[in-house]
Amino acid sequence: MSRRDQIRMTPDELAAYLDEQKVINVATIGPNGRPHLAPLWYYPHDSGIATWTYGTSQKAKNLERDPRATVLIEDGESYEKLRGVSLEADVEVITDTTVVTQMGITLMQRYAGAKPGDPVPDELAAFIGKQAPKRIGLIFTPTKIVSWDHTKLGGTY
Repeated sequence: MSRRDQIRMTPDELAAYLDEQKVINVATIGPNGRPHLAPLWYYPHDSGIATWTYGTSQKAKNLERDPRATVLIEDGESYEKLRGVSLEADVEVITDTTVVTQMGITLMQRYAGAKPGDPVPDELAAFIGKQAPKRIGLIFTPTKIVSWDHTKLGGTY
């Protein structure tokens, strides 16, 4: 078995990793043809991930032109602890304010430690309701997934 095969995450490990992590780095293609990189909070969504951003942001403008992105999620303080996932993805841009509001609520509840289905505090609903008209939702559907978990190597290279 190759070292690459040894460090690849299984589907269950990948799902657990996406659920555990909090920040993605999203690369889109800017108007000058160069990558534009931005960090975002996210939540797992179907087979991919979802988030929201301001509709006037550079990444939003880039995705209007070209709805593809590469997403990086990684952690680890040393080589033997490196773990991560790179997703090449098609991106669906959501502009429906009702859907964007729900996406914002899902995102903020996740970061507040709430579980799916937990009641939404009135203050949160009001805050998200004011933010949603300025934002768009982004759903990243992977077309290619590359994962690595160096902890599987037991500290060897």
